[in-house]
Parts: sequence; C-alpha cells; structure tokens
Amino acid sequence: MFGNDITIPHLLIFFPLVAGLAAFFIKSEKGAKGWSLLASILTLGISILSLVYAKRNDLNGYTFNYEWLKYMGASFSVQIDGVGRLLTLLTAVSFPVIFIAAYNNSYKSPNSFYGLMLLSQAGLMGVFLATDALLFYFFWELALIPVYFLCSRWGGEKRIQATFKFFVYTFAGSLIMLLGIIYVYLHTPGTQDPVSHKVVSEHMFAMNAFYSTATSFTASQQGWLFWIFFIAFAIKMPIFPFHTWQPDAYEQSPTAVTMVMSGIMVKMGLFGIIRWLLPMFPAAAIKFDNIVIGLSVVGIVYASLIAIRQDDLKRLAAYSSIAHIGLMCASLFTAKTIAFEGVMIQMFNHGINITGLWVVIELTEKQLGTRKISQLSGVAHKAPVLTIMLVIIALANIALPLTNAFIGEFMMFSGLFRFNIWYTVVAGLSIILAAVYTLNMVQKVFYGESNTLTANMKDISFNEKLVLAIIVVLIFVAGVYPQPFFNITKETVALLAAKFK
Repeated sequence: MFGNDITIPHLLIFFPLVAGLAAFFIKSEKGAKGWSLLASILTLGISILSLVYAKRNDLNGYTFNYEWLKYMGASFSVQIDGVGRLLTLLTAVSFPVIFIAAYNNSYKSPNSFYGLMLLSQAGLMGVFLATDALLFYFFWELALIPVYFLCSRWGGEKRIQATFKFFVYTFAGSLIMLLGIIYVYLHTPGTQDPVSHKVVSEHMFAMNAFYSTATSFTASQQGWLFWIFFIAFAIKMPIFPFHTWQPDAYEQSPTAVTMVMSGIMVKMGLFGIIRWLLPMFPAAAIKFDNIVIGLSVVGIVYASLIAIRQDDLKRLAAYSSIAHIGLMCASLFTAKTIAFEGVMIQMFNHGINITGLWVVIELTEKQLGTRKISQLSGVAHKAPVLTIMLVIIALANIALPLTNAFIGEFMMFSGLFRFNIWYTVVAGLSIILAAVYTLNMVQKVFYGESNTLTANMKDISFNEKLVLAIIVVLIFVAGVYPQPFFNITKETVALLAAKFK
C-alpha cells in the first residue's frame, strides 16, 4: 500500500534509482526519453501520495530505519517531515517539467544522459530524506557525481574548465563536511543490541545522536564545527564569496542540467542548514549570525549589480539565483519564526520560477542559436505565447503580489526587519535591482522591432506550451493560496524555532 510508512520513502529514492540504471540499457533515443519521462511522472505520483497520506499530527512524519553498517553505527534511516516533503515534491515536479521541455532535444548517447539525470534525482531525494549523517553524505555525493559527468560530456565549449572548477569547489566542500561528520560521530554514544545489551558499535551516525552530542561541545568546539558545516553548505548554495563556480557551470552545462542545478541542487545547501547546522549549533548560529547575514546581504547586492551588466541570458539567470539564495540564507540566521516560514515556501517557489526562466532561455536559444541579449529583439512579434509565459515568470521572479514569490519574500524581509533594519534596507535594494535586470531583459529580448535573427522565429510547440503552462499555474496557485505549503512545513518550522527559544 502506498500510504505505508515503509514504502513511501523507499519508492521516492529507489524508483528513480532503478529507473536510471535501467535507462542505460535502452538503446533508442525515443525509448530513453519516453522511459525517463514515464519514470519521473510515476515518481511525482508517489510524491503526491505522500501528501495525501501525510500524518499531519505526527511531527516525525513517515520514517523508516534499518541497520545498514551495523558495526559502524550507521543505519538506512529516512524520514518524510515537513521540509523534506516539500523539497521531495519540488524534485518530483521539476523532473517531468525538465524532461518535457527537453523532449525535442537530441543528445549524444541519450540513454547515458537520461540515466544520469534519474540517478541525480535519486540522490536528491535521498538528501532530503536521510536522517543518518553518513547516509546523508552518501546521497549528497550521489546527487553530485552524475552532474559532473553530465556537465563534462554534454556541456558547452568551455565545459571542461567549468566542470573542473565545479568539481574543485564541491569536492572541497564535501571533504570539509565529511571531516565535521567524523568529528561529531567520534563523540556520539554507542549502540547496544536490544536483546543481549552488548555494545554493537562505539558510536552512531543517527541525526538525534548528532543533535544531542553537539550540545555537549564547548563553545570553541561548536564555533569551528559551525564553520566547517556552514562552508560546506555555503559552497553548494552558493553564497558570496563561495559563488564563483556557479555562473560558469550554469553557462556551460546543458540547460536541462542547469535546471536541476539551479532549481533543486542549490536547495541542498539550504536544507543542510535547516536539517543539520542550526539544530546542532544554535548557540554558534546566534554568535556568528551577523557575519553570515552580512556576507549574504553583500552577495545579494553584488549578484544583482552583476546581473544588470550581463549580456548572456544564462549568466543573468545565474546571478539572479545567487541573489535569491542569499536572501534565504540571511533569513535563516535571523532565527525568526516568520523568516523560517518564508524560507520554507520560498525554496519551493524559487525552484519553480528559476526552472521556468531556464525553459524560456532554452527555447529561445534552441531556435535562434544565441543567448546574447544584445543580438535579440522583437521576439514577441513571432512568439506571442512564449512572451506571455515569460512575462508572468519574470513578474514572479521580482515577487509581484499574487505571484508565488511575493509571500515568501515578504515574510523573509519581515524576519530580517525584526533582526536588523539596516540589513533590511541594504537587502531591500535587491527588489529594485531585480526589477531592473529582469524587466530590462524582457524589454530588450521580447519587445521592440524584430531583427534579421528573430524575424524567422516560430512560436513554441504544444509540449513546450504545456511545460510553461504548468509552471504558470503553480505560480498563481501558490501566490493566491499558499496555505497548503505552510501546512506541509509547520512541524519543521516549530521544531527549528524551538531550538532558538
């Protein structure tokens, strides 16, 4: 039965994992595309069922646990709680959208391409579900490794340099996080056999053991451990000054892969802060809050200013993403309940909006062969449906009221205002700057007179209209009635807020 506590976590992880492995054996391009799309739609169905059968009064959500590496104290422990449920839903929604958007594209060795994409989805699901530190690290790497190959094999002309930079940054972050995990693990209590009461392992990787052990550390220990975990998560988000890998990686990656990286993967860093960093080191988070918020706010303004100067659509979207993620990171360290709620819903909404923006960029480049803003003009005359969809997504990107991003940004700025008004003033500049670079892009690319390059452009096909229609519907539904999203995440917000009382 799908509502069973065991099968839901299993299926969310293992279904895309098995489907991805099976995709490698499908030789035809059409078969690989169809299989991957079907697998992603079924995964979405499983995710929706996890909402339907959700135990809303159970703060632990769906849980599953069994021994994995018994003598190391590691277990295959997964849990679908509030934030995990929302981010697995985002992952499940995004992949069918990505596959439909890329359906008309041709990739060399399509079975390998789609197989790696599904393996990355399985890794992402595992990251958002794992409640064992070693398992969390395992899925963290499982999500990243396929992306290395996707970028290096199917990317642009400078893909090797961009992938190498991406690898160095993320590998360094992963190693730093592993050091922190090992240190905390070596201070956790052991596990006993429930029957013989003999010690099975001297330490354990369980999430709750990490929480309780971290509180026993001295202020000095908590301080440097806080920075070890924070830097690992900051690289993945990324925030200033750990962001320099992102624009190059986004620009050189296939757009379908960029959608995964910017729509979902950046949430791994935010999720790591919510799941591990803040619950383990709340005192250190309060001690260093001004440093983290200061870096985030600088990154917001810096990325927004750089976005204004971009002539490449992909790089504009990349810097826009850095600015939005910076606001989410700053809001988490205000330790205000309203900011926590805003971040939770904004993680989902940002994923939807940035994916929609990437779809439009992909469709434009596919027809015109360029992403240069200076070379484009008057697309609206030839592709009115694409233009209408882009305008709606652009308005959501600048958090216009009634769009999905408005409520999240309002709550995050409210939390930031209660923490410090000056941070709010500086970060608030991003509202103006986002309107400048977003509307400037819309005006230059889609309005004005058509040029020789855009004169022969055609409007989008049915499946492309379907993808963008799904995104637009989500934008308005979440913007007009966001309460279901708050219901999903309320237990996570309550547990996180309790750490700072």
